[in-house]
Amino acid sequence: MMSTAEIAAAVRGGRLGAMQVLEECLAGLAAREAPLLAVTRLLEDRARAEAARIDELVAAGTDPGPLAGVPYGVKDLFDVSGLPTTAGSAIHADAAPATGDAEAVARLRDAGAVLVATLNMDEFAYGFATINATHGTTRNPHDPSRLAGGSSGGSAAIVAAGLLPFSLGSDTNGSVRVPASLTGIYGLKPTHGDLPLSGVFPFAESFDDVGPFTRSVEDMRLVWEVLGGRSAQSAEGTLRVARLSGRFRENADAGQLAAIDAIAPDAPLIELPDIARARSAAFLITACEGGRLHREALAADAMAFDPATRDRLIAGALLPRDLYEEAQAFRAEYRARIEALVADFDVLLAPATPCAAPPIDDPRIEIDGKLVPARADLGIHTQPVSFTGLPSLAVPLYRPGQLPLGLQLIGRPNGEAELFRFAAELEERSIIGSTPPPGAEIIGSGPPPVAA
Repeated sequence: MMSTAEIAAAVRGGRLGAMQVLEECLAGLAAREAPLLAVTRLLEDRARAEAARIDELVAAGTDPGPLAGVPYGVKDLFDVSGLPTTAGSAIHADAAPATGDAEAVARLRDAGAVLVATLNMDEFAYGFATINATHGTTRNPHDPSRLAGGSSGGSAAIVAAGLLPFSLGSDTNGSVRVPASLTGIYGLKPTHGDLPLSGVFPFAESFDDVGPFTRSVEDMRLVWEVLGGRSAQSAEGTLRVARLSGRFRENADAGQLAAIDAIAPDAPLIELPDIARARSAAFLITACEGGRLHREALAADAMAFDPATRDRLIAGALLPRDLYEEAQAFRAEYRARIEALVADFDVLLAPATPCAAPPIDDPRIEIDGKLVPARADLGIHTQPVSFTGLPSLAVPLYRPGQLPLGLQLIGRPNGEAELFRFAAELEERSIIGSTPPPGAEIIGSGPPPVAA
């Protein structure tokens, strides 16, 4: 599958038809998607109608938009006109169909993109593993015996496998950055509240954000510009970089720390205060908001919920209001402290996940010397960043022949343009870049290996 930028340029220039791109995409999905368990619904009729419209515009000499003819998929919690929005749950399989597209989907459609599929997720986005009782566990394209991460695992796996050039997920506490790291692609959690959430089934609105997955910085910038409605203009001058220390240097793979130190060996080490308290408060707010959202449904029929989700939602629904308000008050004070602390930097470097993808048959990871459930703790490094509301771009270390690992490039509020610029510099240095999984046929999939 060609890149987003390549497809759009070829279709806009009349060198390639949107329908041709789509049919090749559908053939690839039919041949290679099934073992991944990434797709929940294939939207062939809608996709063909959208592709035909793009070809008609090109034939008429009209520019169909910056994403002309690019096929993509969305996590199964975005409203898609005429379909029930399931949020990965059998409970909503027969819900009333959406009367319109989510705002993010509408903006992509208006830019010429072609919606092909809805994609697997943890039920109600509650987890870091994409273990779903209805649709199965999404597999990692680099090793199908391993997790793809979550909760946007289907969105990550389908792009990592080269079957779609980009996709949309949502990130509450790391649900884009974790699967991006485990599958070796790019994933963005934007500045909180910056990209449109209208028509997206909520998990915890205090933290929820729309986030794209791509295979390159160029593609990420292009999709972000469409979703945000503005250009990614970076300030001039040398970017100021720091490395996060403390808990961000613990429970990390040696390869991640070596890469961070190689990227910016002279950059200062700064420690964010009260990281453990911030993560605990994030857990509490998330649990409380998620539990309250589903309280009536739980009271009506708790056994209809995915067993892996049900107990945590019940526990969240029972949390006292004053504890939630205390956590929110701490968050407001904490965000102000962190924004002041990082104001002198454009990019903060940190691991995205504590390790490579764990096996599906034993989904545990080691944290502080103990084996703990991956579904809860793969977000140990992403959750505190969500708490601050800062933008964070997960980037894949270039590791041919090895399981993927990712870093976080964390920015100042609305500092996405600087993150894209820094990531592009790392791509040019062959430090980061997506690598195709075994058997994938991907054009322009990453930088060449670093010369010995």
